[in-house]
Formats: sequence, C-alpha cells, structure tokens
Amino acid sequence: QVQLVESGGGLVQAGGSLRLSCAASGRTFNINIMCWFRQAPGKEREFVAAIRWSSGSPYYADSVKGRFAISRDNAKNTVYLQINSLKPEDTAVYYCAATNRAVINTSHLKYDYWGQGTQVTVSS
Repeated sequence: QVQLVESGGGLVQAGGSLRLSCAASGRTFNINIMCWFRQAPGKEREFVAAIRWSSGSPYYADSVKGRFAISRDNAKNTVYLQINSLKPEDTAVYYCAATNRAVINTSHLKYDYWGQGTQVTVSS
C-alpha cells in the first residue's frame, strides 16, 4: 500500500501563488506516476498534471499549461505542484494520486492511491 498526504492549500487572492506538496510513504517503490487532480463543488474530478517518478517528465492539462508546474523530490518521496497567477476558477480541492501503471492517464479511475485532498480557495 501507498499512503499520500497533501499539504499547502489555503486561501489566496487572485494573482497569487501556492505550492502544494504530496508526501508518499509505504510501498513507494511501486509508484511509476504521480499526479494532481482537482475537484470544484458540483464538478467532476479534473486531471491537472502528472509526473513520471523515475525520469521526472511532466505532463499537463491544457487548461493549466504555463501556470502550473509539477516536480518531485525522490529523496523525500514528495511531489510538488506550483500554482502561479491563481484565478478564482482554480478554487477546488486538490488531490494527489499515484499509480504503478506505466502510462499517464487523465482519468481518475486509473489511479490506485489517493490522498485526502487539500483545499485551495482563490478570492477575486
């Protein structure tokens, strides 16, 4: 099993920045891909970004390219999501997820392990 714990959410004004963290523990050697999803009230869970654990290669949803940056620190078993130029529409619960699958998938159904989520609220 893999445990994921997110942190770093909060209330921020539009135009501001946040860095979310996701610390992995347990059988982390099984992880091939880690990613971030978000879910706003009344909406489906939306893919944001993913990273290959071994190479660090990132992949982004078109809607966040240029503002979001995903990275990882292998030594700390931690993945980060840097969010810049925050907009009110970025308000959501942000979830970290992981899988031992080799292919990056934008469907939340393809991810085996999930964190509890961290709330990001952007005020206008």
